[in-house]
Amino acid sequence: MLYPLSYGTFEPQKYKLSITQPPRLAGKFRRHITLHVKPSLRYGTHSSRHKRTDRSKLESALADEFQQPYFAAIKAFLLQEKQAGKTIYPPGPLIFNAFNQTPFDKLKVVILGQDPYHNPGEAMGLCFSVPKGVKVPPSLVNIYKEINSDLGLPIPGHGDLTHWAEQGVLLLNAMLTVEAGLPASHQKIGWQTFTDAVIRRISEQKEGVVFLLWGNFAKGKKALIDQTKHYVLESAHPSPLAGDAFRGCCHFSHTNEILKKQGKEPIDWGLRVSKGFRGLKVSGLRQRRTLKP
Repeated sequence: MLYPLSYGTFEPQKYKLSITQPPRLAGKFRRHITLHVKPSLRYGTHSSRHKRTDRSKLESALADEFQQPYFAAIKAFLLQEKQAGKTIYPPGPLIFNAFNQTPFDKLKVVILGQDPYHNPGEAMGLCFSVPKGVKVPPSLVNIYKEINSDLGLPIPGHGDLTHWAEQGVLLLNAMLTVEAGLPASHQKIGWQTFTDAVIRRISEQKEGVVFLLWGNFAKGKKALIDQTKHYVLESAHPSPLAGDAFRGCCHFSHTNEILKKQGKEPIDWGLRVSKGFRGLKVSGLRQRRTLKP
């Protein structure tokens, strides 16, 4: 059985999703399959009797989803795959990284991806993002080029988008896991039911969120969004397979314009780079010197 979340206390803390396993697998197996979720809402000075009602509505909704039969099926599937010796990305503690990095009370923008990167060391639970030290994937290179053209920001030498997530950009993949080397391999195990519920809850509980839908797959999620209270910007996917169709969408400046009109802090789409790094030279694009960290 699955018991992913417990709200025994209401201060922010890390919750752990662990899978029942045979004793012989307990050591090595637990390190790879344990999933971590930490609520991000900070309660300020509210008294304890108000903390339950002030808890993030999205977190409450996700707790309900964790109890659904389809989620138990997801967990059983992942356990079976690990027992069969298959490699699953991202590592267990990073499966819910998008939710851990983006507090619901700060959520302002949603970027929808499809499934995690399927090569070793790339997936980190944030769509389009890879850890520092990993080669920047082609789609993210095109995203950087568009930001450079749109805002004049330098192109960083890494692909870690955590800085965006911390500012309120939910970098959400529709599927939260994938088998190594097999893209879209977990497309039908139930993750879309979960992430669709996330999108619906955001649409219901928030106002003025900017949804960036890149490519036909992401555009298919538009029906989940109440466009009378949110903003939807659509474009081709940044993948090189789409040619230059993503170029010139100006989604990053448009997003900040929308946020400013609502009195919200715009997103800093720039990423700090290593000391001494001056940015990548990209022919035909505006390239400014790197801002000091």
